[in-house]
Amino acid sequence: MRLFSCLLAAATAITSAVAYDIPDGASISVPWRHTGRPGFGWGNQKDKWGNKIEDDRRKITIRASEDDTDDISADFVWALEQAQNGGLVHLEEGKTYIIGKKIDLPVLNDVYVKLDGTLKFTDDVAYWQSNYFYYPFQKSITFMVWSGKDIRIYGKGTMDGNGQAWYNGFAGREILDSSNTYYRPILFLTDNATNVDVEGITFLNSPCWTTFLVRTKDVSFDNVYIEAFSNNASALPKNTDGFDSLNVDGLTVTNTRVNVGDDCFSPKPNTTNIYVENLWCNGTHGVSMGSIGQYPGVKDYISNAYLKNITLLNGQNGARLKAWAGPTAGYGYIDNITYENVHIENTDAPIVLDQCYFNINETTCAAYPSNVNITNIKFINFTGSSSGKDGRVVADLTCSPGATCSEILLEGINLTSPNGTAEIVCNNIQGDIGVDCISAADADD
Repeated sequence: MRLFSCLLAAATAITSAVAYDIPDGASISVPWRHTGRPGFGWGNQKDKWGNKIEDDRRKITIRASEDDTDDISADFVWALEQAQNGGLVHLEEGKTYIIGKKIDLPVLNDVYVKLDGTLKFTDDVAYWQSNYFYYPFQKSITFMVWSGKDIRIYGKGTMDGNGQAWYNGFAGREILDSSNTYYRPILFLTDNATNVDVEGITFLNSPCWTTFLVRTKDVSFDNVYIEAFSNNASALPKNTDGFDSLNVDGLTVTNTRVNVGDDCFSPKPNTTNIYVENLWCNGTHGVSMGSIGQYPGVKDYISNAYLKNITLLNGQNGARLKAWAGPTAGYGYIDNITYENVHIENTDAPIVLDQCYFNINETTCAAYPSNVNITNIKFINFTGSSSGKDGRVVADLTCSPGATCSEILLEGINLTSPNGTAEIVCNNIQGDIGVDCISAADADD
């Protein structure tokens, strides 16, 4: 009895000390796991990183927002701080949590975020265009930055970018125009992060790219859904890519669906060790490697990617490699990329090597060709049909005269065109590509 009284007194003192700093409506609960002696000890089940699983973690909850202007950003930061080193923040089902301020998230260590409700950003365009985190690559901004190690974000909830106001304001503009100052936030961005798992959640209506992974190692997405839609036919979502990356080693995407108006999957400079399986894309610009070679004097690369069981519907491109040309372009390489088991329907360019990326006209591209080498690329088991927009051409592999394109293989290509017998174009490719091909000059338009 004396021992029990001492333990109860100690627990009460700790609870009182912690409660003093707890925001209104928040709570912290600590699990007691049984390991043979009732009331004592912790469980020993671990996640894939060797950290405690959900049931062994202290759980932090915060109050939900009362309406779309009720900002809980300070509470959210507090919750993440309490979850450091083995805790879990639970955003509960049926509740909405509004982020209306630029906030510095703590550098996380072994933190779970169970997102069953909705984490939603305000659409105060004027505020966010003055308060953001900035990245010079393509003038990118974001609401918040996730950094640290052993971070798991999972559940059945939604991260909502509230993008309609941004779609309306950006109508008629282009992200890469030098005069563009209408910056739009990226919904989910990691930087200086290691071992990040995202599972089960929905990313909805990002104002710009949906995810951007920067200086990150070993990041994975499983069973996520990405969608961007507009209720204004004259202001559709633009640049709402599913996945973008910069300086990333280890990027995995599995069992995922993407329904956006731009790239479905598009690793950018210095991304390596990529694995994609069971990816479904509708209305997108394709599953791309790049773009790279944008900035003068800068070497970019993408290497070691294996992508299989891909479905691409109603899009602009299917499997695409893209690099910049022009007087200010950089240089680099794309190497060791395999696309396997890809099904394509109603897609303008099912297979394309684009080395005159982003509206570079033919004259400029010829005068200042791309200096990005394309090597060791395999396209294996492609089925389905093009839209017919490019005539009978279902694959266009036109290599830049300023680059080397070698060890490119097409195998099991069963793509059709509604305009007649399918054609495959190849220009300036070194060696046999595994199928019959014709020059662009001989292709049917």
